[in-house]
Amino acid sequence: MGAVDFEVAAPRLFRLDLTVWALRRRPHNGVDQWDGTLWRRVIASEAGPIVLTASQRGTPTDPRVAVRLERRGASIQPRSVQELRQTVTRVLGLDVDLSGFADLTGNDAELAALAGRFAGMRPPRFASVFEALVNAVACQQLSLEVGIGLVNRLAGFLTAAPADARSPLAFPTAAQLARADVGALRALGFSAAKARTLVTLGRKVTAGEIDLEALADLDDRSGVERLTALPGIGRWSAEYTLVRGLGRLHVLPGDDVGARNGLRRRFGLAPDAGYGAVSTLARRWWPYAGLIYFHLLLDSLAGEADLGLSPARRGGASRPRLGQRRDPPAARTWAAPVARDAAPGIANG
Repeated sequence: MGAVDFEVAAPRLFRLDLTVWALRRRPHNGVDQWDGTLWRRVIASEAGPIVLTASQRGTPTDPRVAVRLERRGASIQPRSVQELRQTVTRVLGLDVDLSGFADLTGNDAELAALAGRFAGMRPPRFASVFEALVNAVACQQLSLEVGIGLVNRLAGFLTAAPADARSPLAFPTAAQLARADVGALRALGFSAAKARTLVTLGRKVTAGEIDLEALADLDDRSGVERLTALPGIGRWSAEYTLVRGLGRLHVLPGDDVGARNGLRRRFGLAPDAGYGAVSTLARRWWPYAGLIYFHLLLDSLAGEADLGLSPARRGGASRPRLGQRRDPPAARTWAAPVARDAAPGIANG
């Protein structure tokens, strides 16, 4: 087995544990594993799957992420190492400029308390825009627990079985989804509409009919329009992909019911507030509303998982479970009409 070790510099006061929890969202996530010290996942490369293991080293003022890459049966080429170094940096948000966030929190006591509770978390991204969009489809109209369970089953069904039960599942590629049978995906628990959406997405990406990574070159409105032109993708799924797949930290998915619950509890959002009210509130935090989205996720998750918080920081008001998120009928974004998700989304995360 080929193996390569390297380190990546991290921002001051960085915390790998909180960042990985914001990435994985639930303890039973089989793609992004965390044992309290090590983050493990399988990364697709041109040469085949590579197992990535990462841990935190250094000091609070000089933190580093130690990475090991392992590939069964062959060495790992320098080009792949460089690509995966960039992947680690992007997925863990290590190169994101958050210099203005401290100024924002200084003017809002409630926001300062929330940010202080999870200090060191960096805004993570999925390894690809494709992975973000597949996760969005899986979680439409379902609890986050069920949605991640579906992703686990999809990964286990379409990719090679891991060496042992403790090994991470490999996230499926577009080509693997393109070859999948709709009936087989339904047997995994996906609705007929979701199964068709996933297979169609895999085929379009594989055939080059849509370049999801090229969405990075589009503005938000154009990106949403491009995504919602896909069957089964509505406003919530598109905005979720913008923040979690493209790292658009000014985007807070306004239809996310879990986020709305957190905004009600933390920031006084009205119980009957809709998309427009969430958007208005999010403008107060420009350009970091999406970063607050991640903080609200951890705030809810802290009641269900060990986030490594001290007892003093763990205290406070009770935290609700993550709630639903959905694309409402006749959804509109930035005053532009968009298609409704075939099965709208659920839960902040």
